[in-house]
This record gives sequence, C-alpha cells and structure tokens, in this order.
Amino acid sequence: MKLLKLSLSSLALLSMFSNSNAQQKEIELDPITVTASLTPVSASKTGRNILIIKGDVLQKLPVQSIDELLRYVPGVEVQSRGPMGAQADFTIRGGTFQQVLVILDGIRLNDPLTGHFSSYIPISPAEIDRIEVLKGASSAIYGTEAVGGVIHIISKTFAAKKNTNGHKINAQLTAGDFGLFNAQAGAFIHQKNTTASVGVITNNTKGQQLRGTKGYFNLTTISASVKQALSENTSVAYRFGYDDRDFNAQNFYTTFLSDTATESVISRWHHLKFMHKKNKHSFSFDAGYKEANDVYRFRKAVSANVNNSSLFQALALHDYKINDNSTITSGVQFISRKIVSNDRGNHEVSNAGAFVVLNQKIGKALQLNPALRVDWNERAGWELIPQLNASYRYESFLFRGSVGRTTRDADFTERFNNYQRSPVPSGQRIGNPDLISEASLSYEVGADYYLNSSLKISTTWFERFQQNLIDYVFTSYANMPRQVNLVPGGNYFLANNIDKVNTTGIETDVQYTHEFSDKHSLSGGLGFVWMRSRSSDTIPSLYVSNHARELINFNVMYRYKKIAVSTNGLFKARRPQSIAAPFVPISANYFILNTRVDLFLLKDKLGVFVQADNIFNRRYSDLLGSIMPTRWVMGGIKVNL
Repeated sequence: MKLLKLSLSSLALLSMFSNSNAQQKEIELDPITVTASLTPVSASKTGRNILIIKGDVLQKLPVQSIDELLRYVPGVEVQSRGPMGAQADFTIRGGTFQQVLVILDGIRLNDPLTGHFSSYIPISPAEIDRIEVLKGASSAIYGTEAVGGVIHIISKTFAAKKNTNGHKINAQLTAGDFGLFNAQAGAFIHQKNTTASVGVITNNTKGQQLRGTKGYFNLTTISASVKQALSENTSVAYRFGYDDRDFNAQNFYTTFLSDTATESVISRWHHLKFMHKKNKHSFSFDAGYKEANDVYRFRKAVSANVNNSSLFQALALHDYKINDNSTITSGVQFISRKIVSNDRGNHEVSNAGAFVVLNQKIGKALQLNPALRVDWNERAGWELIPQLNASYRYESFLFRGSVGRTTRDADFTERFNNYQRSPVPSGQRIGNPDLISEASLSYEVGADYYLNSSLKISTTWFERFQQNLIDYVFTSYANMPRQVNLVPGGNYFLANNIDKVNTTGIETDVQYTHEFSDKHSLSGGLGFVWMRSRSSDTIPSLYVSNHARELINFNVMYRYKKIAVSTNGLFKARRPQSIAAPFVPISANYFILNTRVDLFLLKDKLGVFVQADNIFNRRYSDLLGSIMPTRWVMGGIKVNL
C-alpha cells in the first residue's frame, strides 16, 4: 500500500509540472520508431506500447551496464543473477526469458546455446543512440522468440543522418566498495560522408562475500562501427563487437551447497549492412555473424563444460512508399544456429522466413498495420504467423490494439542439457530433444493520454494463450524419458512442454519530461504491471512461477544548475518458489532503491558523482540461490568533450 501511495504521489508531482511547454526533451513522448513495423514511423501510429530510452541516459542514472538500465524501465522485468552485467534474464509481460528477442541494429542477438546470454549485448554504452522496447507479440516480423516483446538497441553510427558534421568524446571512471573499478569511454565522429564510433566499458570487482567465496566479476565490452556513404542514395556500414565476461557463478543454475561455480563467456560479433534508397523505394541487406565460447566449471574438482556456439543470419528488406498514406515492407530472412559442446553434443539447425508488413493510414485518425510471415524450421516445419495492429487518435487520446500469433523453438540447452555427462546427480536440469515448438495467441488493447507536451500516460490490458510452453518441471527418476546417465532414485528438472499456460495482465506506464531552462530539468518514467499466469500443469514449472505478479519500476532525473540527482528503483512481488535454496530463499517480494548525485564543472565538460546501490541494504535473490549484492557505494569522475 505504501508503494502504491508512492507511485500515485509521483504521478501527481509530475502532473504539477506539466502545464508549461518544454524546450527540449530528455524523453520523447511520441518519437520515431523502426521496431514495430521496420518503417520509420511515429510510435503513436504503430498500435503498440513502445518505450524509447536515449543512449546517454546510461551516464545519468545510477546504473553501470545496459541490463541494469533496463531493470528500471517501466514494464520490463530483469531477473538478475549478478550485478553490473554479470548475468541477467529479460522478461516482458510474464514471458520466460527465452521469449524476449534482443536485436542490435535490426539483427538478432539471442544465442543458440541458451537465453541466459541475451543480456550479453556486444556494444559499449558510448555507441548507443537509443533503446526501443516493444511490449507484446512480434513474431510476424521477427520470427521465433519475439513472444513477450522485443528489445532493440540502435547505434549512433547506423542511425546517423547524412550531411551533418560533429564529434563527441566521453569517458568515465568509477571506484567503490569491494574493490570495484569501472571505466568506460567512447568517441563518435560524423564528417561529411563518413560516420564512425568506438567505445569500451569494463566492470571489475573482487565482489561481496558469498558462501565460502567472493562474487568477483571482470566484464569488458569493446565495440566499433563505421558507415560510409558511397553516393547520394547508397551507403555501407560495418560493426564489430567483442564481449568478455569472467565471473563467480555460484548457484546461478543450481541450489546445491557444493556449488562454487565460475564461468567465462567470450563472444564476437560482426555485422555488415548495405543500404540503398531512391524515390519511393529503399532496400537494405544485413549479414551478421556471432560466435560465443562458454566455459562453466561447477567446482574446481569437476571438469568444465565447454560450449561453442555460432549464429549466422542474413536479412533482406524492401520498403515501397505507395503514397503518403500507404507503405509496404517485405523481407526474407535466413538463420543458422550451431553448437559444439562436450556437455550438450554437436548440433546444427537452420530456419528461414518471409514476411510482409503494410502501414496504412485511413482518414485522419485511423492507422492499420497488418503483417504476415511464413516461417520454416528444419526441425519444427512450417508456420504461418499473422498479426494486426491498429491505432486511432482522438484529440489527446490514442486508442490502440493488437492481435497476433507467436512461435518459439527450443534452444540447444533445453533440448540437450546434461546429455553428455555421466552420472548426472539428482537436482540437475535435463534437456529433452523431443520438445515441440511453442505457439501462442496474444491480444492487447490500450490507450495513451498526452497531457500537453510533457506527460504521457499509457494503460494496456494484455492476454496470451500459450500451448506447449517450454519450461523445466520437477520430475522423478522413474518418470524420466531417458535414464542412461541419471542416478536411480534421483529427482530432476526436465525440460517439458506444458499443455496450456494463460497469462493475463494490466500495465500502466507514465513518462514525463520537461526542461524549465537550459540547466533546470526534470524527467522520468514510472511503470506498474499486474500479471497472473495459470498453467494446466499441476506441478509448478521453474521460470513461469518466478515472474513478477506485481511489478513497479521507476527512474527520475532532476537537474538544477550544477547539481543533478537521479534515482531508480523497483518493487517486485511474486509467489514464493518451493525449490528455493535453503541458504538464501527467493524473496516473495522486495524493494530496491538506488541514487546518484552529480556535480558538473567546467561548463559540463567535467563532472564528479557519488552513487549508492540498494541503499536499504536488502538481502535478496532473483533466481535459485544466486545472492544479489547488498548496499554498494561508489563514486567517480566523467569527462564530455
């Protein structure tokens, strides 16, 4: 009740300031987006609930990584195993973590090995132009995994416009408790026909004390990109990313007291893009290749699991502007996934898809966006995936709705986890090669209210009917389909298809931005989600039972002259998990609050700051027995040129 009053008070406070006109927006309330329909269009014309976060917000809020920023975005649930990018799962609208698609400049990042790597995004914060979060079904355009939503990171280089000149350099150093050292830097240049950027971020610490060990991590991401205009209508761009994460993984995947795990994940990313636009036609071709090497060691006395995965994809898009009211986008896509593993074996699977999207304006207020996709998977066969989005504008209100079908095929961990090990002790997760693809039908209706140019309030009701949802279910040895490497009498978590799961929810988002003067501004976001999932399986599954039933997350940034104060936090309530580790029970609910104070010097070119995470010193765990940090104090210096 106190948190509800806090949310209402925050909303009232924002409303008080909304009567005057803003000069420049920290948060754009109706920005141009490409995520919903692949065609640049105002968010209000997509029929979807979309949040867009500018890249420089990472330097203003008390966060040290991309997944920490997303943790406080309204309506996004981030289930963290470790801080500052060590590992986190993204969920939207109660979906499992494999049901959120993460893409970078239009190309998917979800790893073939496991959805746990979706937060390993191979781009430094300095290179990010914006992050677009689309909530709800999007498989008609993006194919598999776009069930709960899409997180789209767009870089400054790929988003750069022609015929503009400029450059920007920034750097930041942070030090704090437990031997924390953070450094990040970036440079961006746009000169006539050439755009280039480069960035690096590294988070390192000895870590807080865990059970017999310390929660250390060494996390480094380096990225670079270049875009060259070949002519007035043609350009080519290339991106490279390197991501190296070495961390303590104690109880990331098990609840065993003997778990003293460590893990190292190194990934490399290449992306080549060709673009041509003339008259009413535009064409683009993307080719992306990702490789990842994962080494997981349960404890020193046990040999490591070594997994190498690769993801190749190609995407061709054609956009045709029929007239001012009609645009049609069509595309074809090919994806090849492969792993070589001493734990899961060697496997490869390919799939392809073709789709078409129509953006149609009818009259002055109605917008329709139908889409249809045909998808082929060499393991699962053919799928037909339709979707319809609609929006209607009436004065300050926008009414929107969407209905669509989604699919998702099992990843290699869900199919083959622990297949090459022997013996596998009781309590482990076991893959199932006989899994069939998930399918769901999603509905949503909502309304947005724009109060002047500063405040936007959105409310959405959504429902998802899922069949054959893939999740881990507690299963006795006697009921295991494959027993050759298991311990008789043991109990396991078997990847299984759950007959039916129905998720219903209501989400409310508030976005506010106002600049009173050049150095006096207030902006922020507040979200509340209520969700319930009902399963036909009488035995609770692992991840479906873990998503938040009530979620409040928020972020606020206030600046007055040389002082800036930023705060973010979240409240999460869920039903307790019976499988929680006895040494750190998963909290049924918890509240986390972080804050940061900046002092700007030398005309904003130099700044110093102090930050405190988890200021109420809450001890909690999001998943299994992985303990999240208690209070963490740090400070630093930053330079912007």
